[in-house]
Amino acid sequence: MDSCIEPFSPPEVNSVENHLVVDGFLNVGKDTSRIELRRTQNVNQTAGPTIESNATVSVESESGEVNAFTESRAGLYELPPRPYNTADKYRIRIKTQDGNEYLSDYVTVSVTPAIDSLTTKFDNFQDAMIFYVNAHDAQGKTQFYRWKFEETWEYRAAYQTGIEVIDKKYVSRTKDINQCWGNMRSGSILLGTTVKLSSDIIKDLPLFKVPVSTNKLYIKYSVLVRQYGLSRPAFEYWTALSKTTQGTGSLFDPQPSQVTGNIKNTKDGKELVFGYFSASTEETKRLTITPKLGRFPTCMMPDTFDVVCNPMSSRQCGLETTSLLLSYTGLRGEFLLGAPPSCTDCREQGGTLEKPKFW
Repeated sequence: MDSCIEPFSPPEVNSVENHLVVDGFLNVGKDTSRIELRRTQNVNQTAGPTIESNATVSVESESGEVNAFTESRAGLYELPPRPYNTADKYRIRIKTQDGNEYLSDYVTVSVTPAIDSLTTKFDNFQDAMIFYVNAHDAQGKTQFYRWKFEETWEYRAAYQTGIEVIDKKYVSRTKDINQCWGNMRSGSILLGTTVKLSSDIIKDLPLFKVPVSTNKLYIKYSVLVRQYGLSRPAFEYWTALSKTTQGTGSLFDPQPSQVTGNIKNTKDGKELVFGYFSASTEETKRLTITPKLGRFPTCMMPDTFDVVCNPMSSRQCGLETTSLLLSYTGLRGEFLLGAPPSCTDCREQGGTLEKPKFW
């Protein structure tokens, strides 16, 4: 109770080195290939990620073919889909602004089998919906799998608002700000293997769960799952990275370590470069459900304001409180009801008013 707390700042935490991080793969299927380049940051840094812009990125085949990526936005490099020889080998070449050149090993193309199905099961103990994936490779060549997913859900604000204040005048809203759609991409590393099985079949593998407390399942929920076949070296890389970054912090977790991939500096082989370049096709499948789990959103009680400013009234004047960013839920004779934007504007929760095309 009487001891002091002293800050602990080992050299590793305050390191100023910024190593190159390569995130992406060569999509030899029908979709665009995307490579993101960033730099590492020390643990104490609070600024946003350091982007590696104006680099030259290209992919080379062992047979001599070269295709260049273009920078679509800062740090993101894209290559439109085109025919590839899946029997060939490929590598990535990166030239950064500071004059350094990075080159990966040649990798073989992994042809990804289709996703057979996506299923769900509600777990009462966890109070969450569990999502499962099923897939198989009849030829038994894949054996190593990785998945990503993107979830979309419909949600509402607690109160419906049909009035807004423009130039100190009450006018009807032209946009419905009560109905929104949220969107989120997976941030975890999801892997599976059939090496120890007699056949190359992924059967009811739990991918992720959606707790009821998130309220994503109350109206309508949709998930798009992306599946990738991996080579054994790629699987070992992602497994090591998963163990290092996704541990729970218990005494029995693996100790943190540096996980580097198959990309190196052509002039300095000892320089640390993070990321693994691979080439594969991509398979996708969407599942949409309406489980009606959760509850309608609640918020603080609306407050009452005078429509016309009345000096004799103990209530606030609606027009004078527009600087408080209040939203209005409707006229009530000489009064109106107001509530904070967090109660009436669904965009405050990070969603968008634009309905997805697949909805």
